[in-house]
Amino acid sequence: MKKLSLLFCFVAFLSFSHKAQSDQEKVEETTSDALIRSHMGFLASDALMGRDVNTDGGRAAAEYIKSHFVRHGVKHAPGMDSYFQNVKLKKVTPPDGGAIVHKDKSLEYGKDFILMDGDNGEFEGRFVFAGHGMEEDLKKAKVKGKIVVAFCGDGEDESPQGWFTMAPDKRAMAKEMGAIALIEIYQNVRMPWKFITAYSQGSRLAFDDQEKSDDGFQHLWMSTEDKELLQTIQKGKGKKKDILNISVSGLEIESFDTPNVVGVLEGSDPKLKDEYVIYSAHYDHVGVGRPDAEGDTIYNGARDNAIGTTGVLSAVEHFSKYPTKRSALFILFTAEEKGLLGSKWFAKHPPFPLKQIIYCFNIDNAGYNDTSLVTVFGLGRTTAERHMLDACKAFGLRAIDDPAPEQNLFDRSDNVSFAEKGIPAPTFSMGFTAFDDEIYKYYHQANDEIDSMDFDYLLKYVRSFLLSGRFIANDEKKPFWTEGDKYYEAGVELYGK
Repeated sequence: MKKLSLLFCFVAFLSFSHKAQSDQEKVEETTSDALIRSHMGFLASDALMGRDVNTDGGRAAAEYIKSHFVRHGVKHAPGMDSYFQNVKLKKVTPPDGGAIVHKDKSLEYGKDFILMDGDNGEFEGRFVFAGHGMEEDLKKAKVKGKIVVAFCGDGEDESPQGWFTMAPDKRAMAKEMGAIALIEIYQNVRMPWKFITAYSQGSRLAFDDQEKSDDGFQHLWMSTEDKELLQTIQKGKGKKKDILNISVSGLEIESFDTPNVVGVLEGSDPKLKDEYVIYSAHYDHVGVGRPDAEGDTIYNGARDNAIGTTGVLSAVEHFSKYPTKRSALFILFTAEEKGLLGSKWFAKHPPFPLKQIIYCFNIDNAGYNDTSLVTVFGLGRTTAERHMLDACKAFGLRAIDDPAPEQNLFDRSDNVSFAEKGIPAPTFSMGFTAFDDEIYKYYHQANDEIDSMDFDYLLKYVRSFLLSGRFIANDEKKPFWTEGDKYYEAGVELYGK
């Protein structure tokens, strides 16, 4: 019996080895140096002018991706009748004037306060101070018909990023309770006020998915420089003497659509094909900018993220010939460089239930400084870790986890839009050991072009991405977050585990 058992194990081992080798051979068959050069040569060419959002170059990139979908028989995603999921955005050019006036005190726009949301106009009203402007604060303050003044944040999260994230919800709550405006008081040593005003001076992109209204609701952030006025405001109870006059002028808003490019290849397993693995990357870059020492103004974005887009296009070619048990969902995101807007839009407006998506395998890059590695942001945070380790090893590379946790890179790419919903979502990136001069030499620079890249390494990198995807999509067991991860509970809620 012992000999029979050993023989069985040996046969099983050979069978597994043959299957793994077969997957590797399939990946090698459908990828080549020439294909990678072809995709990147177009996507990172000067002709696309840096693939900025709402430009001819950006639109050309989207059409190129679409044509590749058509060529390889990629279908529209469930709930979609096109490859394009239009993301509704608006370009906001900030006001050039305005004031907040209380009796003989006046605050100047751009210096003392900024507009977070709203429109041009002038009005006055009673103001009431409401703590941090959270739901209980608003109820206690009796804010109906008044201008709400509150501190930024919720009193617990002290990060400026967190305050930005909370701002839309706080605005919505104040409006729902009948307030006519919201002014948040900003004071944070992590990011001084001068950085906030500098950030607010340039145009920005934001979602344009709300119905236009004439309610004139203004949402402002103000500094704490005028201590006397600040103390007066904090004592405000909405009485007749507690009056503020607010004016804003020069704001310009341009609305437009820009597409996420989305498609599906059906899985081969009758049951598992209703589950989806996302293969994603952003196709936009930063466009045309300041000239470098050679006078080059086109920011081609070969590393960031023509190689990522190429990785997903390679996945289209591969899985169209060799499908996996689970279906493949390909998403090329727009407006990642503008604040992950494309991926946030998809997660906010999914064409079919998100719980059918069991993994998001994102690919994004700033650069590389070690061609023996693949860096995976979140490698150890999901149960699919072994698949990526094995796949990279098959092509002579070693997968490592985030070497620069202080940069919080996991939460700075499109993967986080899905992680926040509970979907396991790492980002597959080229090998780097630190954000050093070699990375910054090309990151968001005009010299990030394909002639500075190692294509022998890129081929191994792309192949590692595809083989990882095969292993994940064919595994009978669904991948999930490792217990204790900060997105673990969101996953439990999404999938009902």
